[in-house]
Amino acid sequence: MSNVAVIGSQWGDEGKGKIVDVLSREADVVVRFQGGHNAGHTLVVDGETYKLHLLPSGVVRKNKLSIIGNGVVVDPKALLWEIDNVKKQGIEITPENLMLAENATLILPVHPALDIAMEEARGAKKIGTTGRGIGLAYEDKVARRGIRVCDLAHPEYLKERIENMLAYHNAALKGMGAETLNTIDVYDELMGMSDKILSFSGVTWKAIDDADKAGKKILFEGAQGHFLDVDHGTYPFVTSSNTVAAQAAAGAGVGSKKIGYVLGITKAYTTRVGSGPFPTELEDDIGETLGRKGHEFGVSTGRKRRCGWFDAVLVRQAIKTGGIDGIALTKIDILDDFDEIKVCVAYDLNGKEIDYLPASTVDQANIKPIYKTIKGWKGKTQGARSWSDVPGDAVKYIRYIEELIEAPVALLSTSPDRDDTILMQDPFNS
Repeated sequence: MSNVAVIGSQWGDEGKGKIVDVLSREADVVVRFQGGHNAGHTLVVDGETYKLHLLPSGVVRKNKLSIIGNGVVVDPKALLWEIDNVKKQGIEITPENLMLAENATLILPVHPALDIAMEEARGAKKIGTTGRGIGLAYEDKVARRGIRVCDLAHPEYLKERIENMLAYHNAALKGMGAETLNTIDVYDELMGMSDKILSFSGVTWKAIDDADKAGKKILFEGAQGHFLDVDHGTYPFVTSSNTVAAQAAAGAGVGSKKIGYVLGITKAYTTRVGSGPFPTELEDDIGETLGRKGHEFGVSTGRKRRCGWFDAVLVRQAIKTGGIDGIALTKIDILDDFDEIKVCVAYDLNGKEIDYLPASTVDQANIKPIYKTIKGWKGKTQGARSWSDVPGDAVKYIRYIEELIEAPVALLSTSPDRDDTILMQDPFNS
């Protein structure tokens, strides 16, 4: 038996929420280890749709402990809003089933204010941030200006920290012609939420260690996707944290040996939100069809996702650099009606064939996909719950992908419903 880390293997939006929910049937503890409320996971349970941003996907199941780890940056207002919103759907959130790391960094109002001002200043060269202050909060964390959950318990120290932070950031806001923030206003708003936030605060690394020693199964849940990783992604069009499985250890406060099986969530085609290179992007009717059938709009932002064919080069690189043991292939049903399907098997960079995504931003913008065209299945995979329900040509597509990415398909998702899932390999017992 092993603990499992779930990460996205593309640019996010691969369907992690559903897969984590499926796996949480077996898990006792679900830990979110990086990102912020820019992430969005959609779960469909018994016909009810839940849209989660900060809350781990395990909260929709009873008798599970959900943990927001120290690697997450937390907007306290957004967290309390989400807790209230989920409660309205009949899910009870209490300190008994949700724990927030006492050393998690907080997102303050100055962070989205700066985020928006800086993005506007970039003009046509926007990075494509969500404007929610995620990157600025991580920047403050690294620069040791950050304010953490535990600071809420010490009002005078908190006020001093806010004052120091705003002295730095207000200069930048003023320089960009944006409105500055007042220390007392920020302090009063935080103190108004502090009791509720602190009620969920705890020593999460110890809770995880205790659960592991007791033989409980732990599921580590990432946000975004591999190629939004600040080191391994399409820099600078990335998020501001590491999204790879190795971050599960640092972002949860556990040793790397505690992470057993790494499952890479992988969409049967490719999507991306915001700016940045996208080798297989389809700006034609096929791309529009994929977006329409796949309901490709961001859970957190509502932004339309860019769509393209499956990029095996990209996913294989994620498997190698992310330590992925197997993938959960999602949204294969969106390809049901295509006569033929293309798969990117290599790139052309200035006339030279390469089998990896180069690090250079300039090179990434210049690569062209080399495709292999395969026959579509023109049958129904939607709702399939066993291999016998999957058309033969769809099985061939799946096997071809396994060959190209050099990893097995451990789970196959055939609709957003949690029960429409075919399990070939149990990550907890691999």
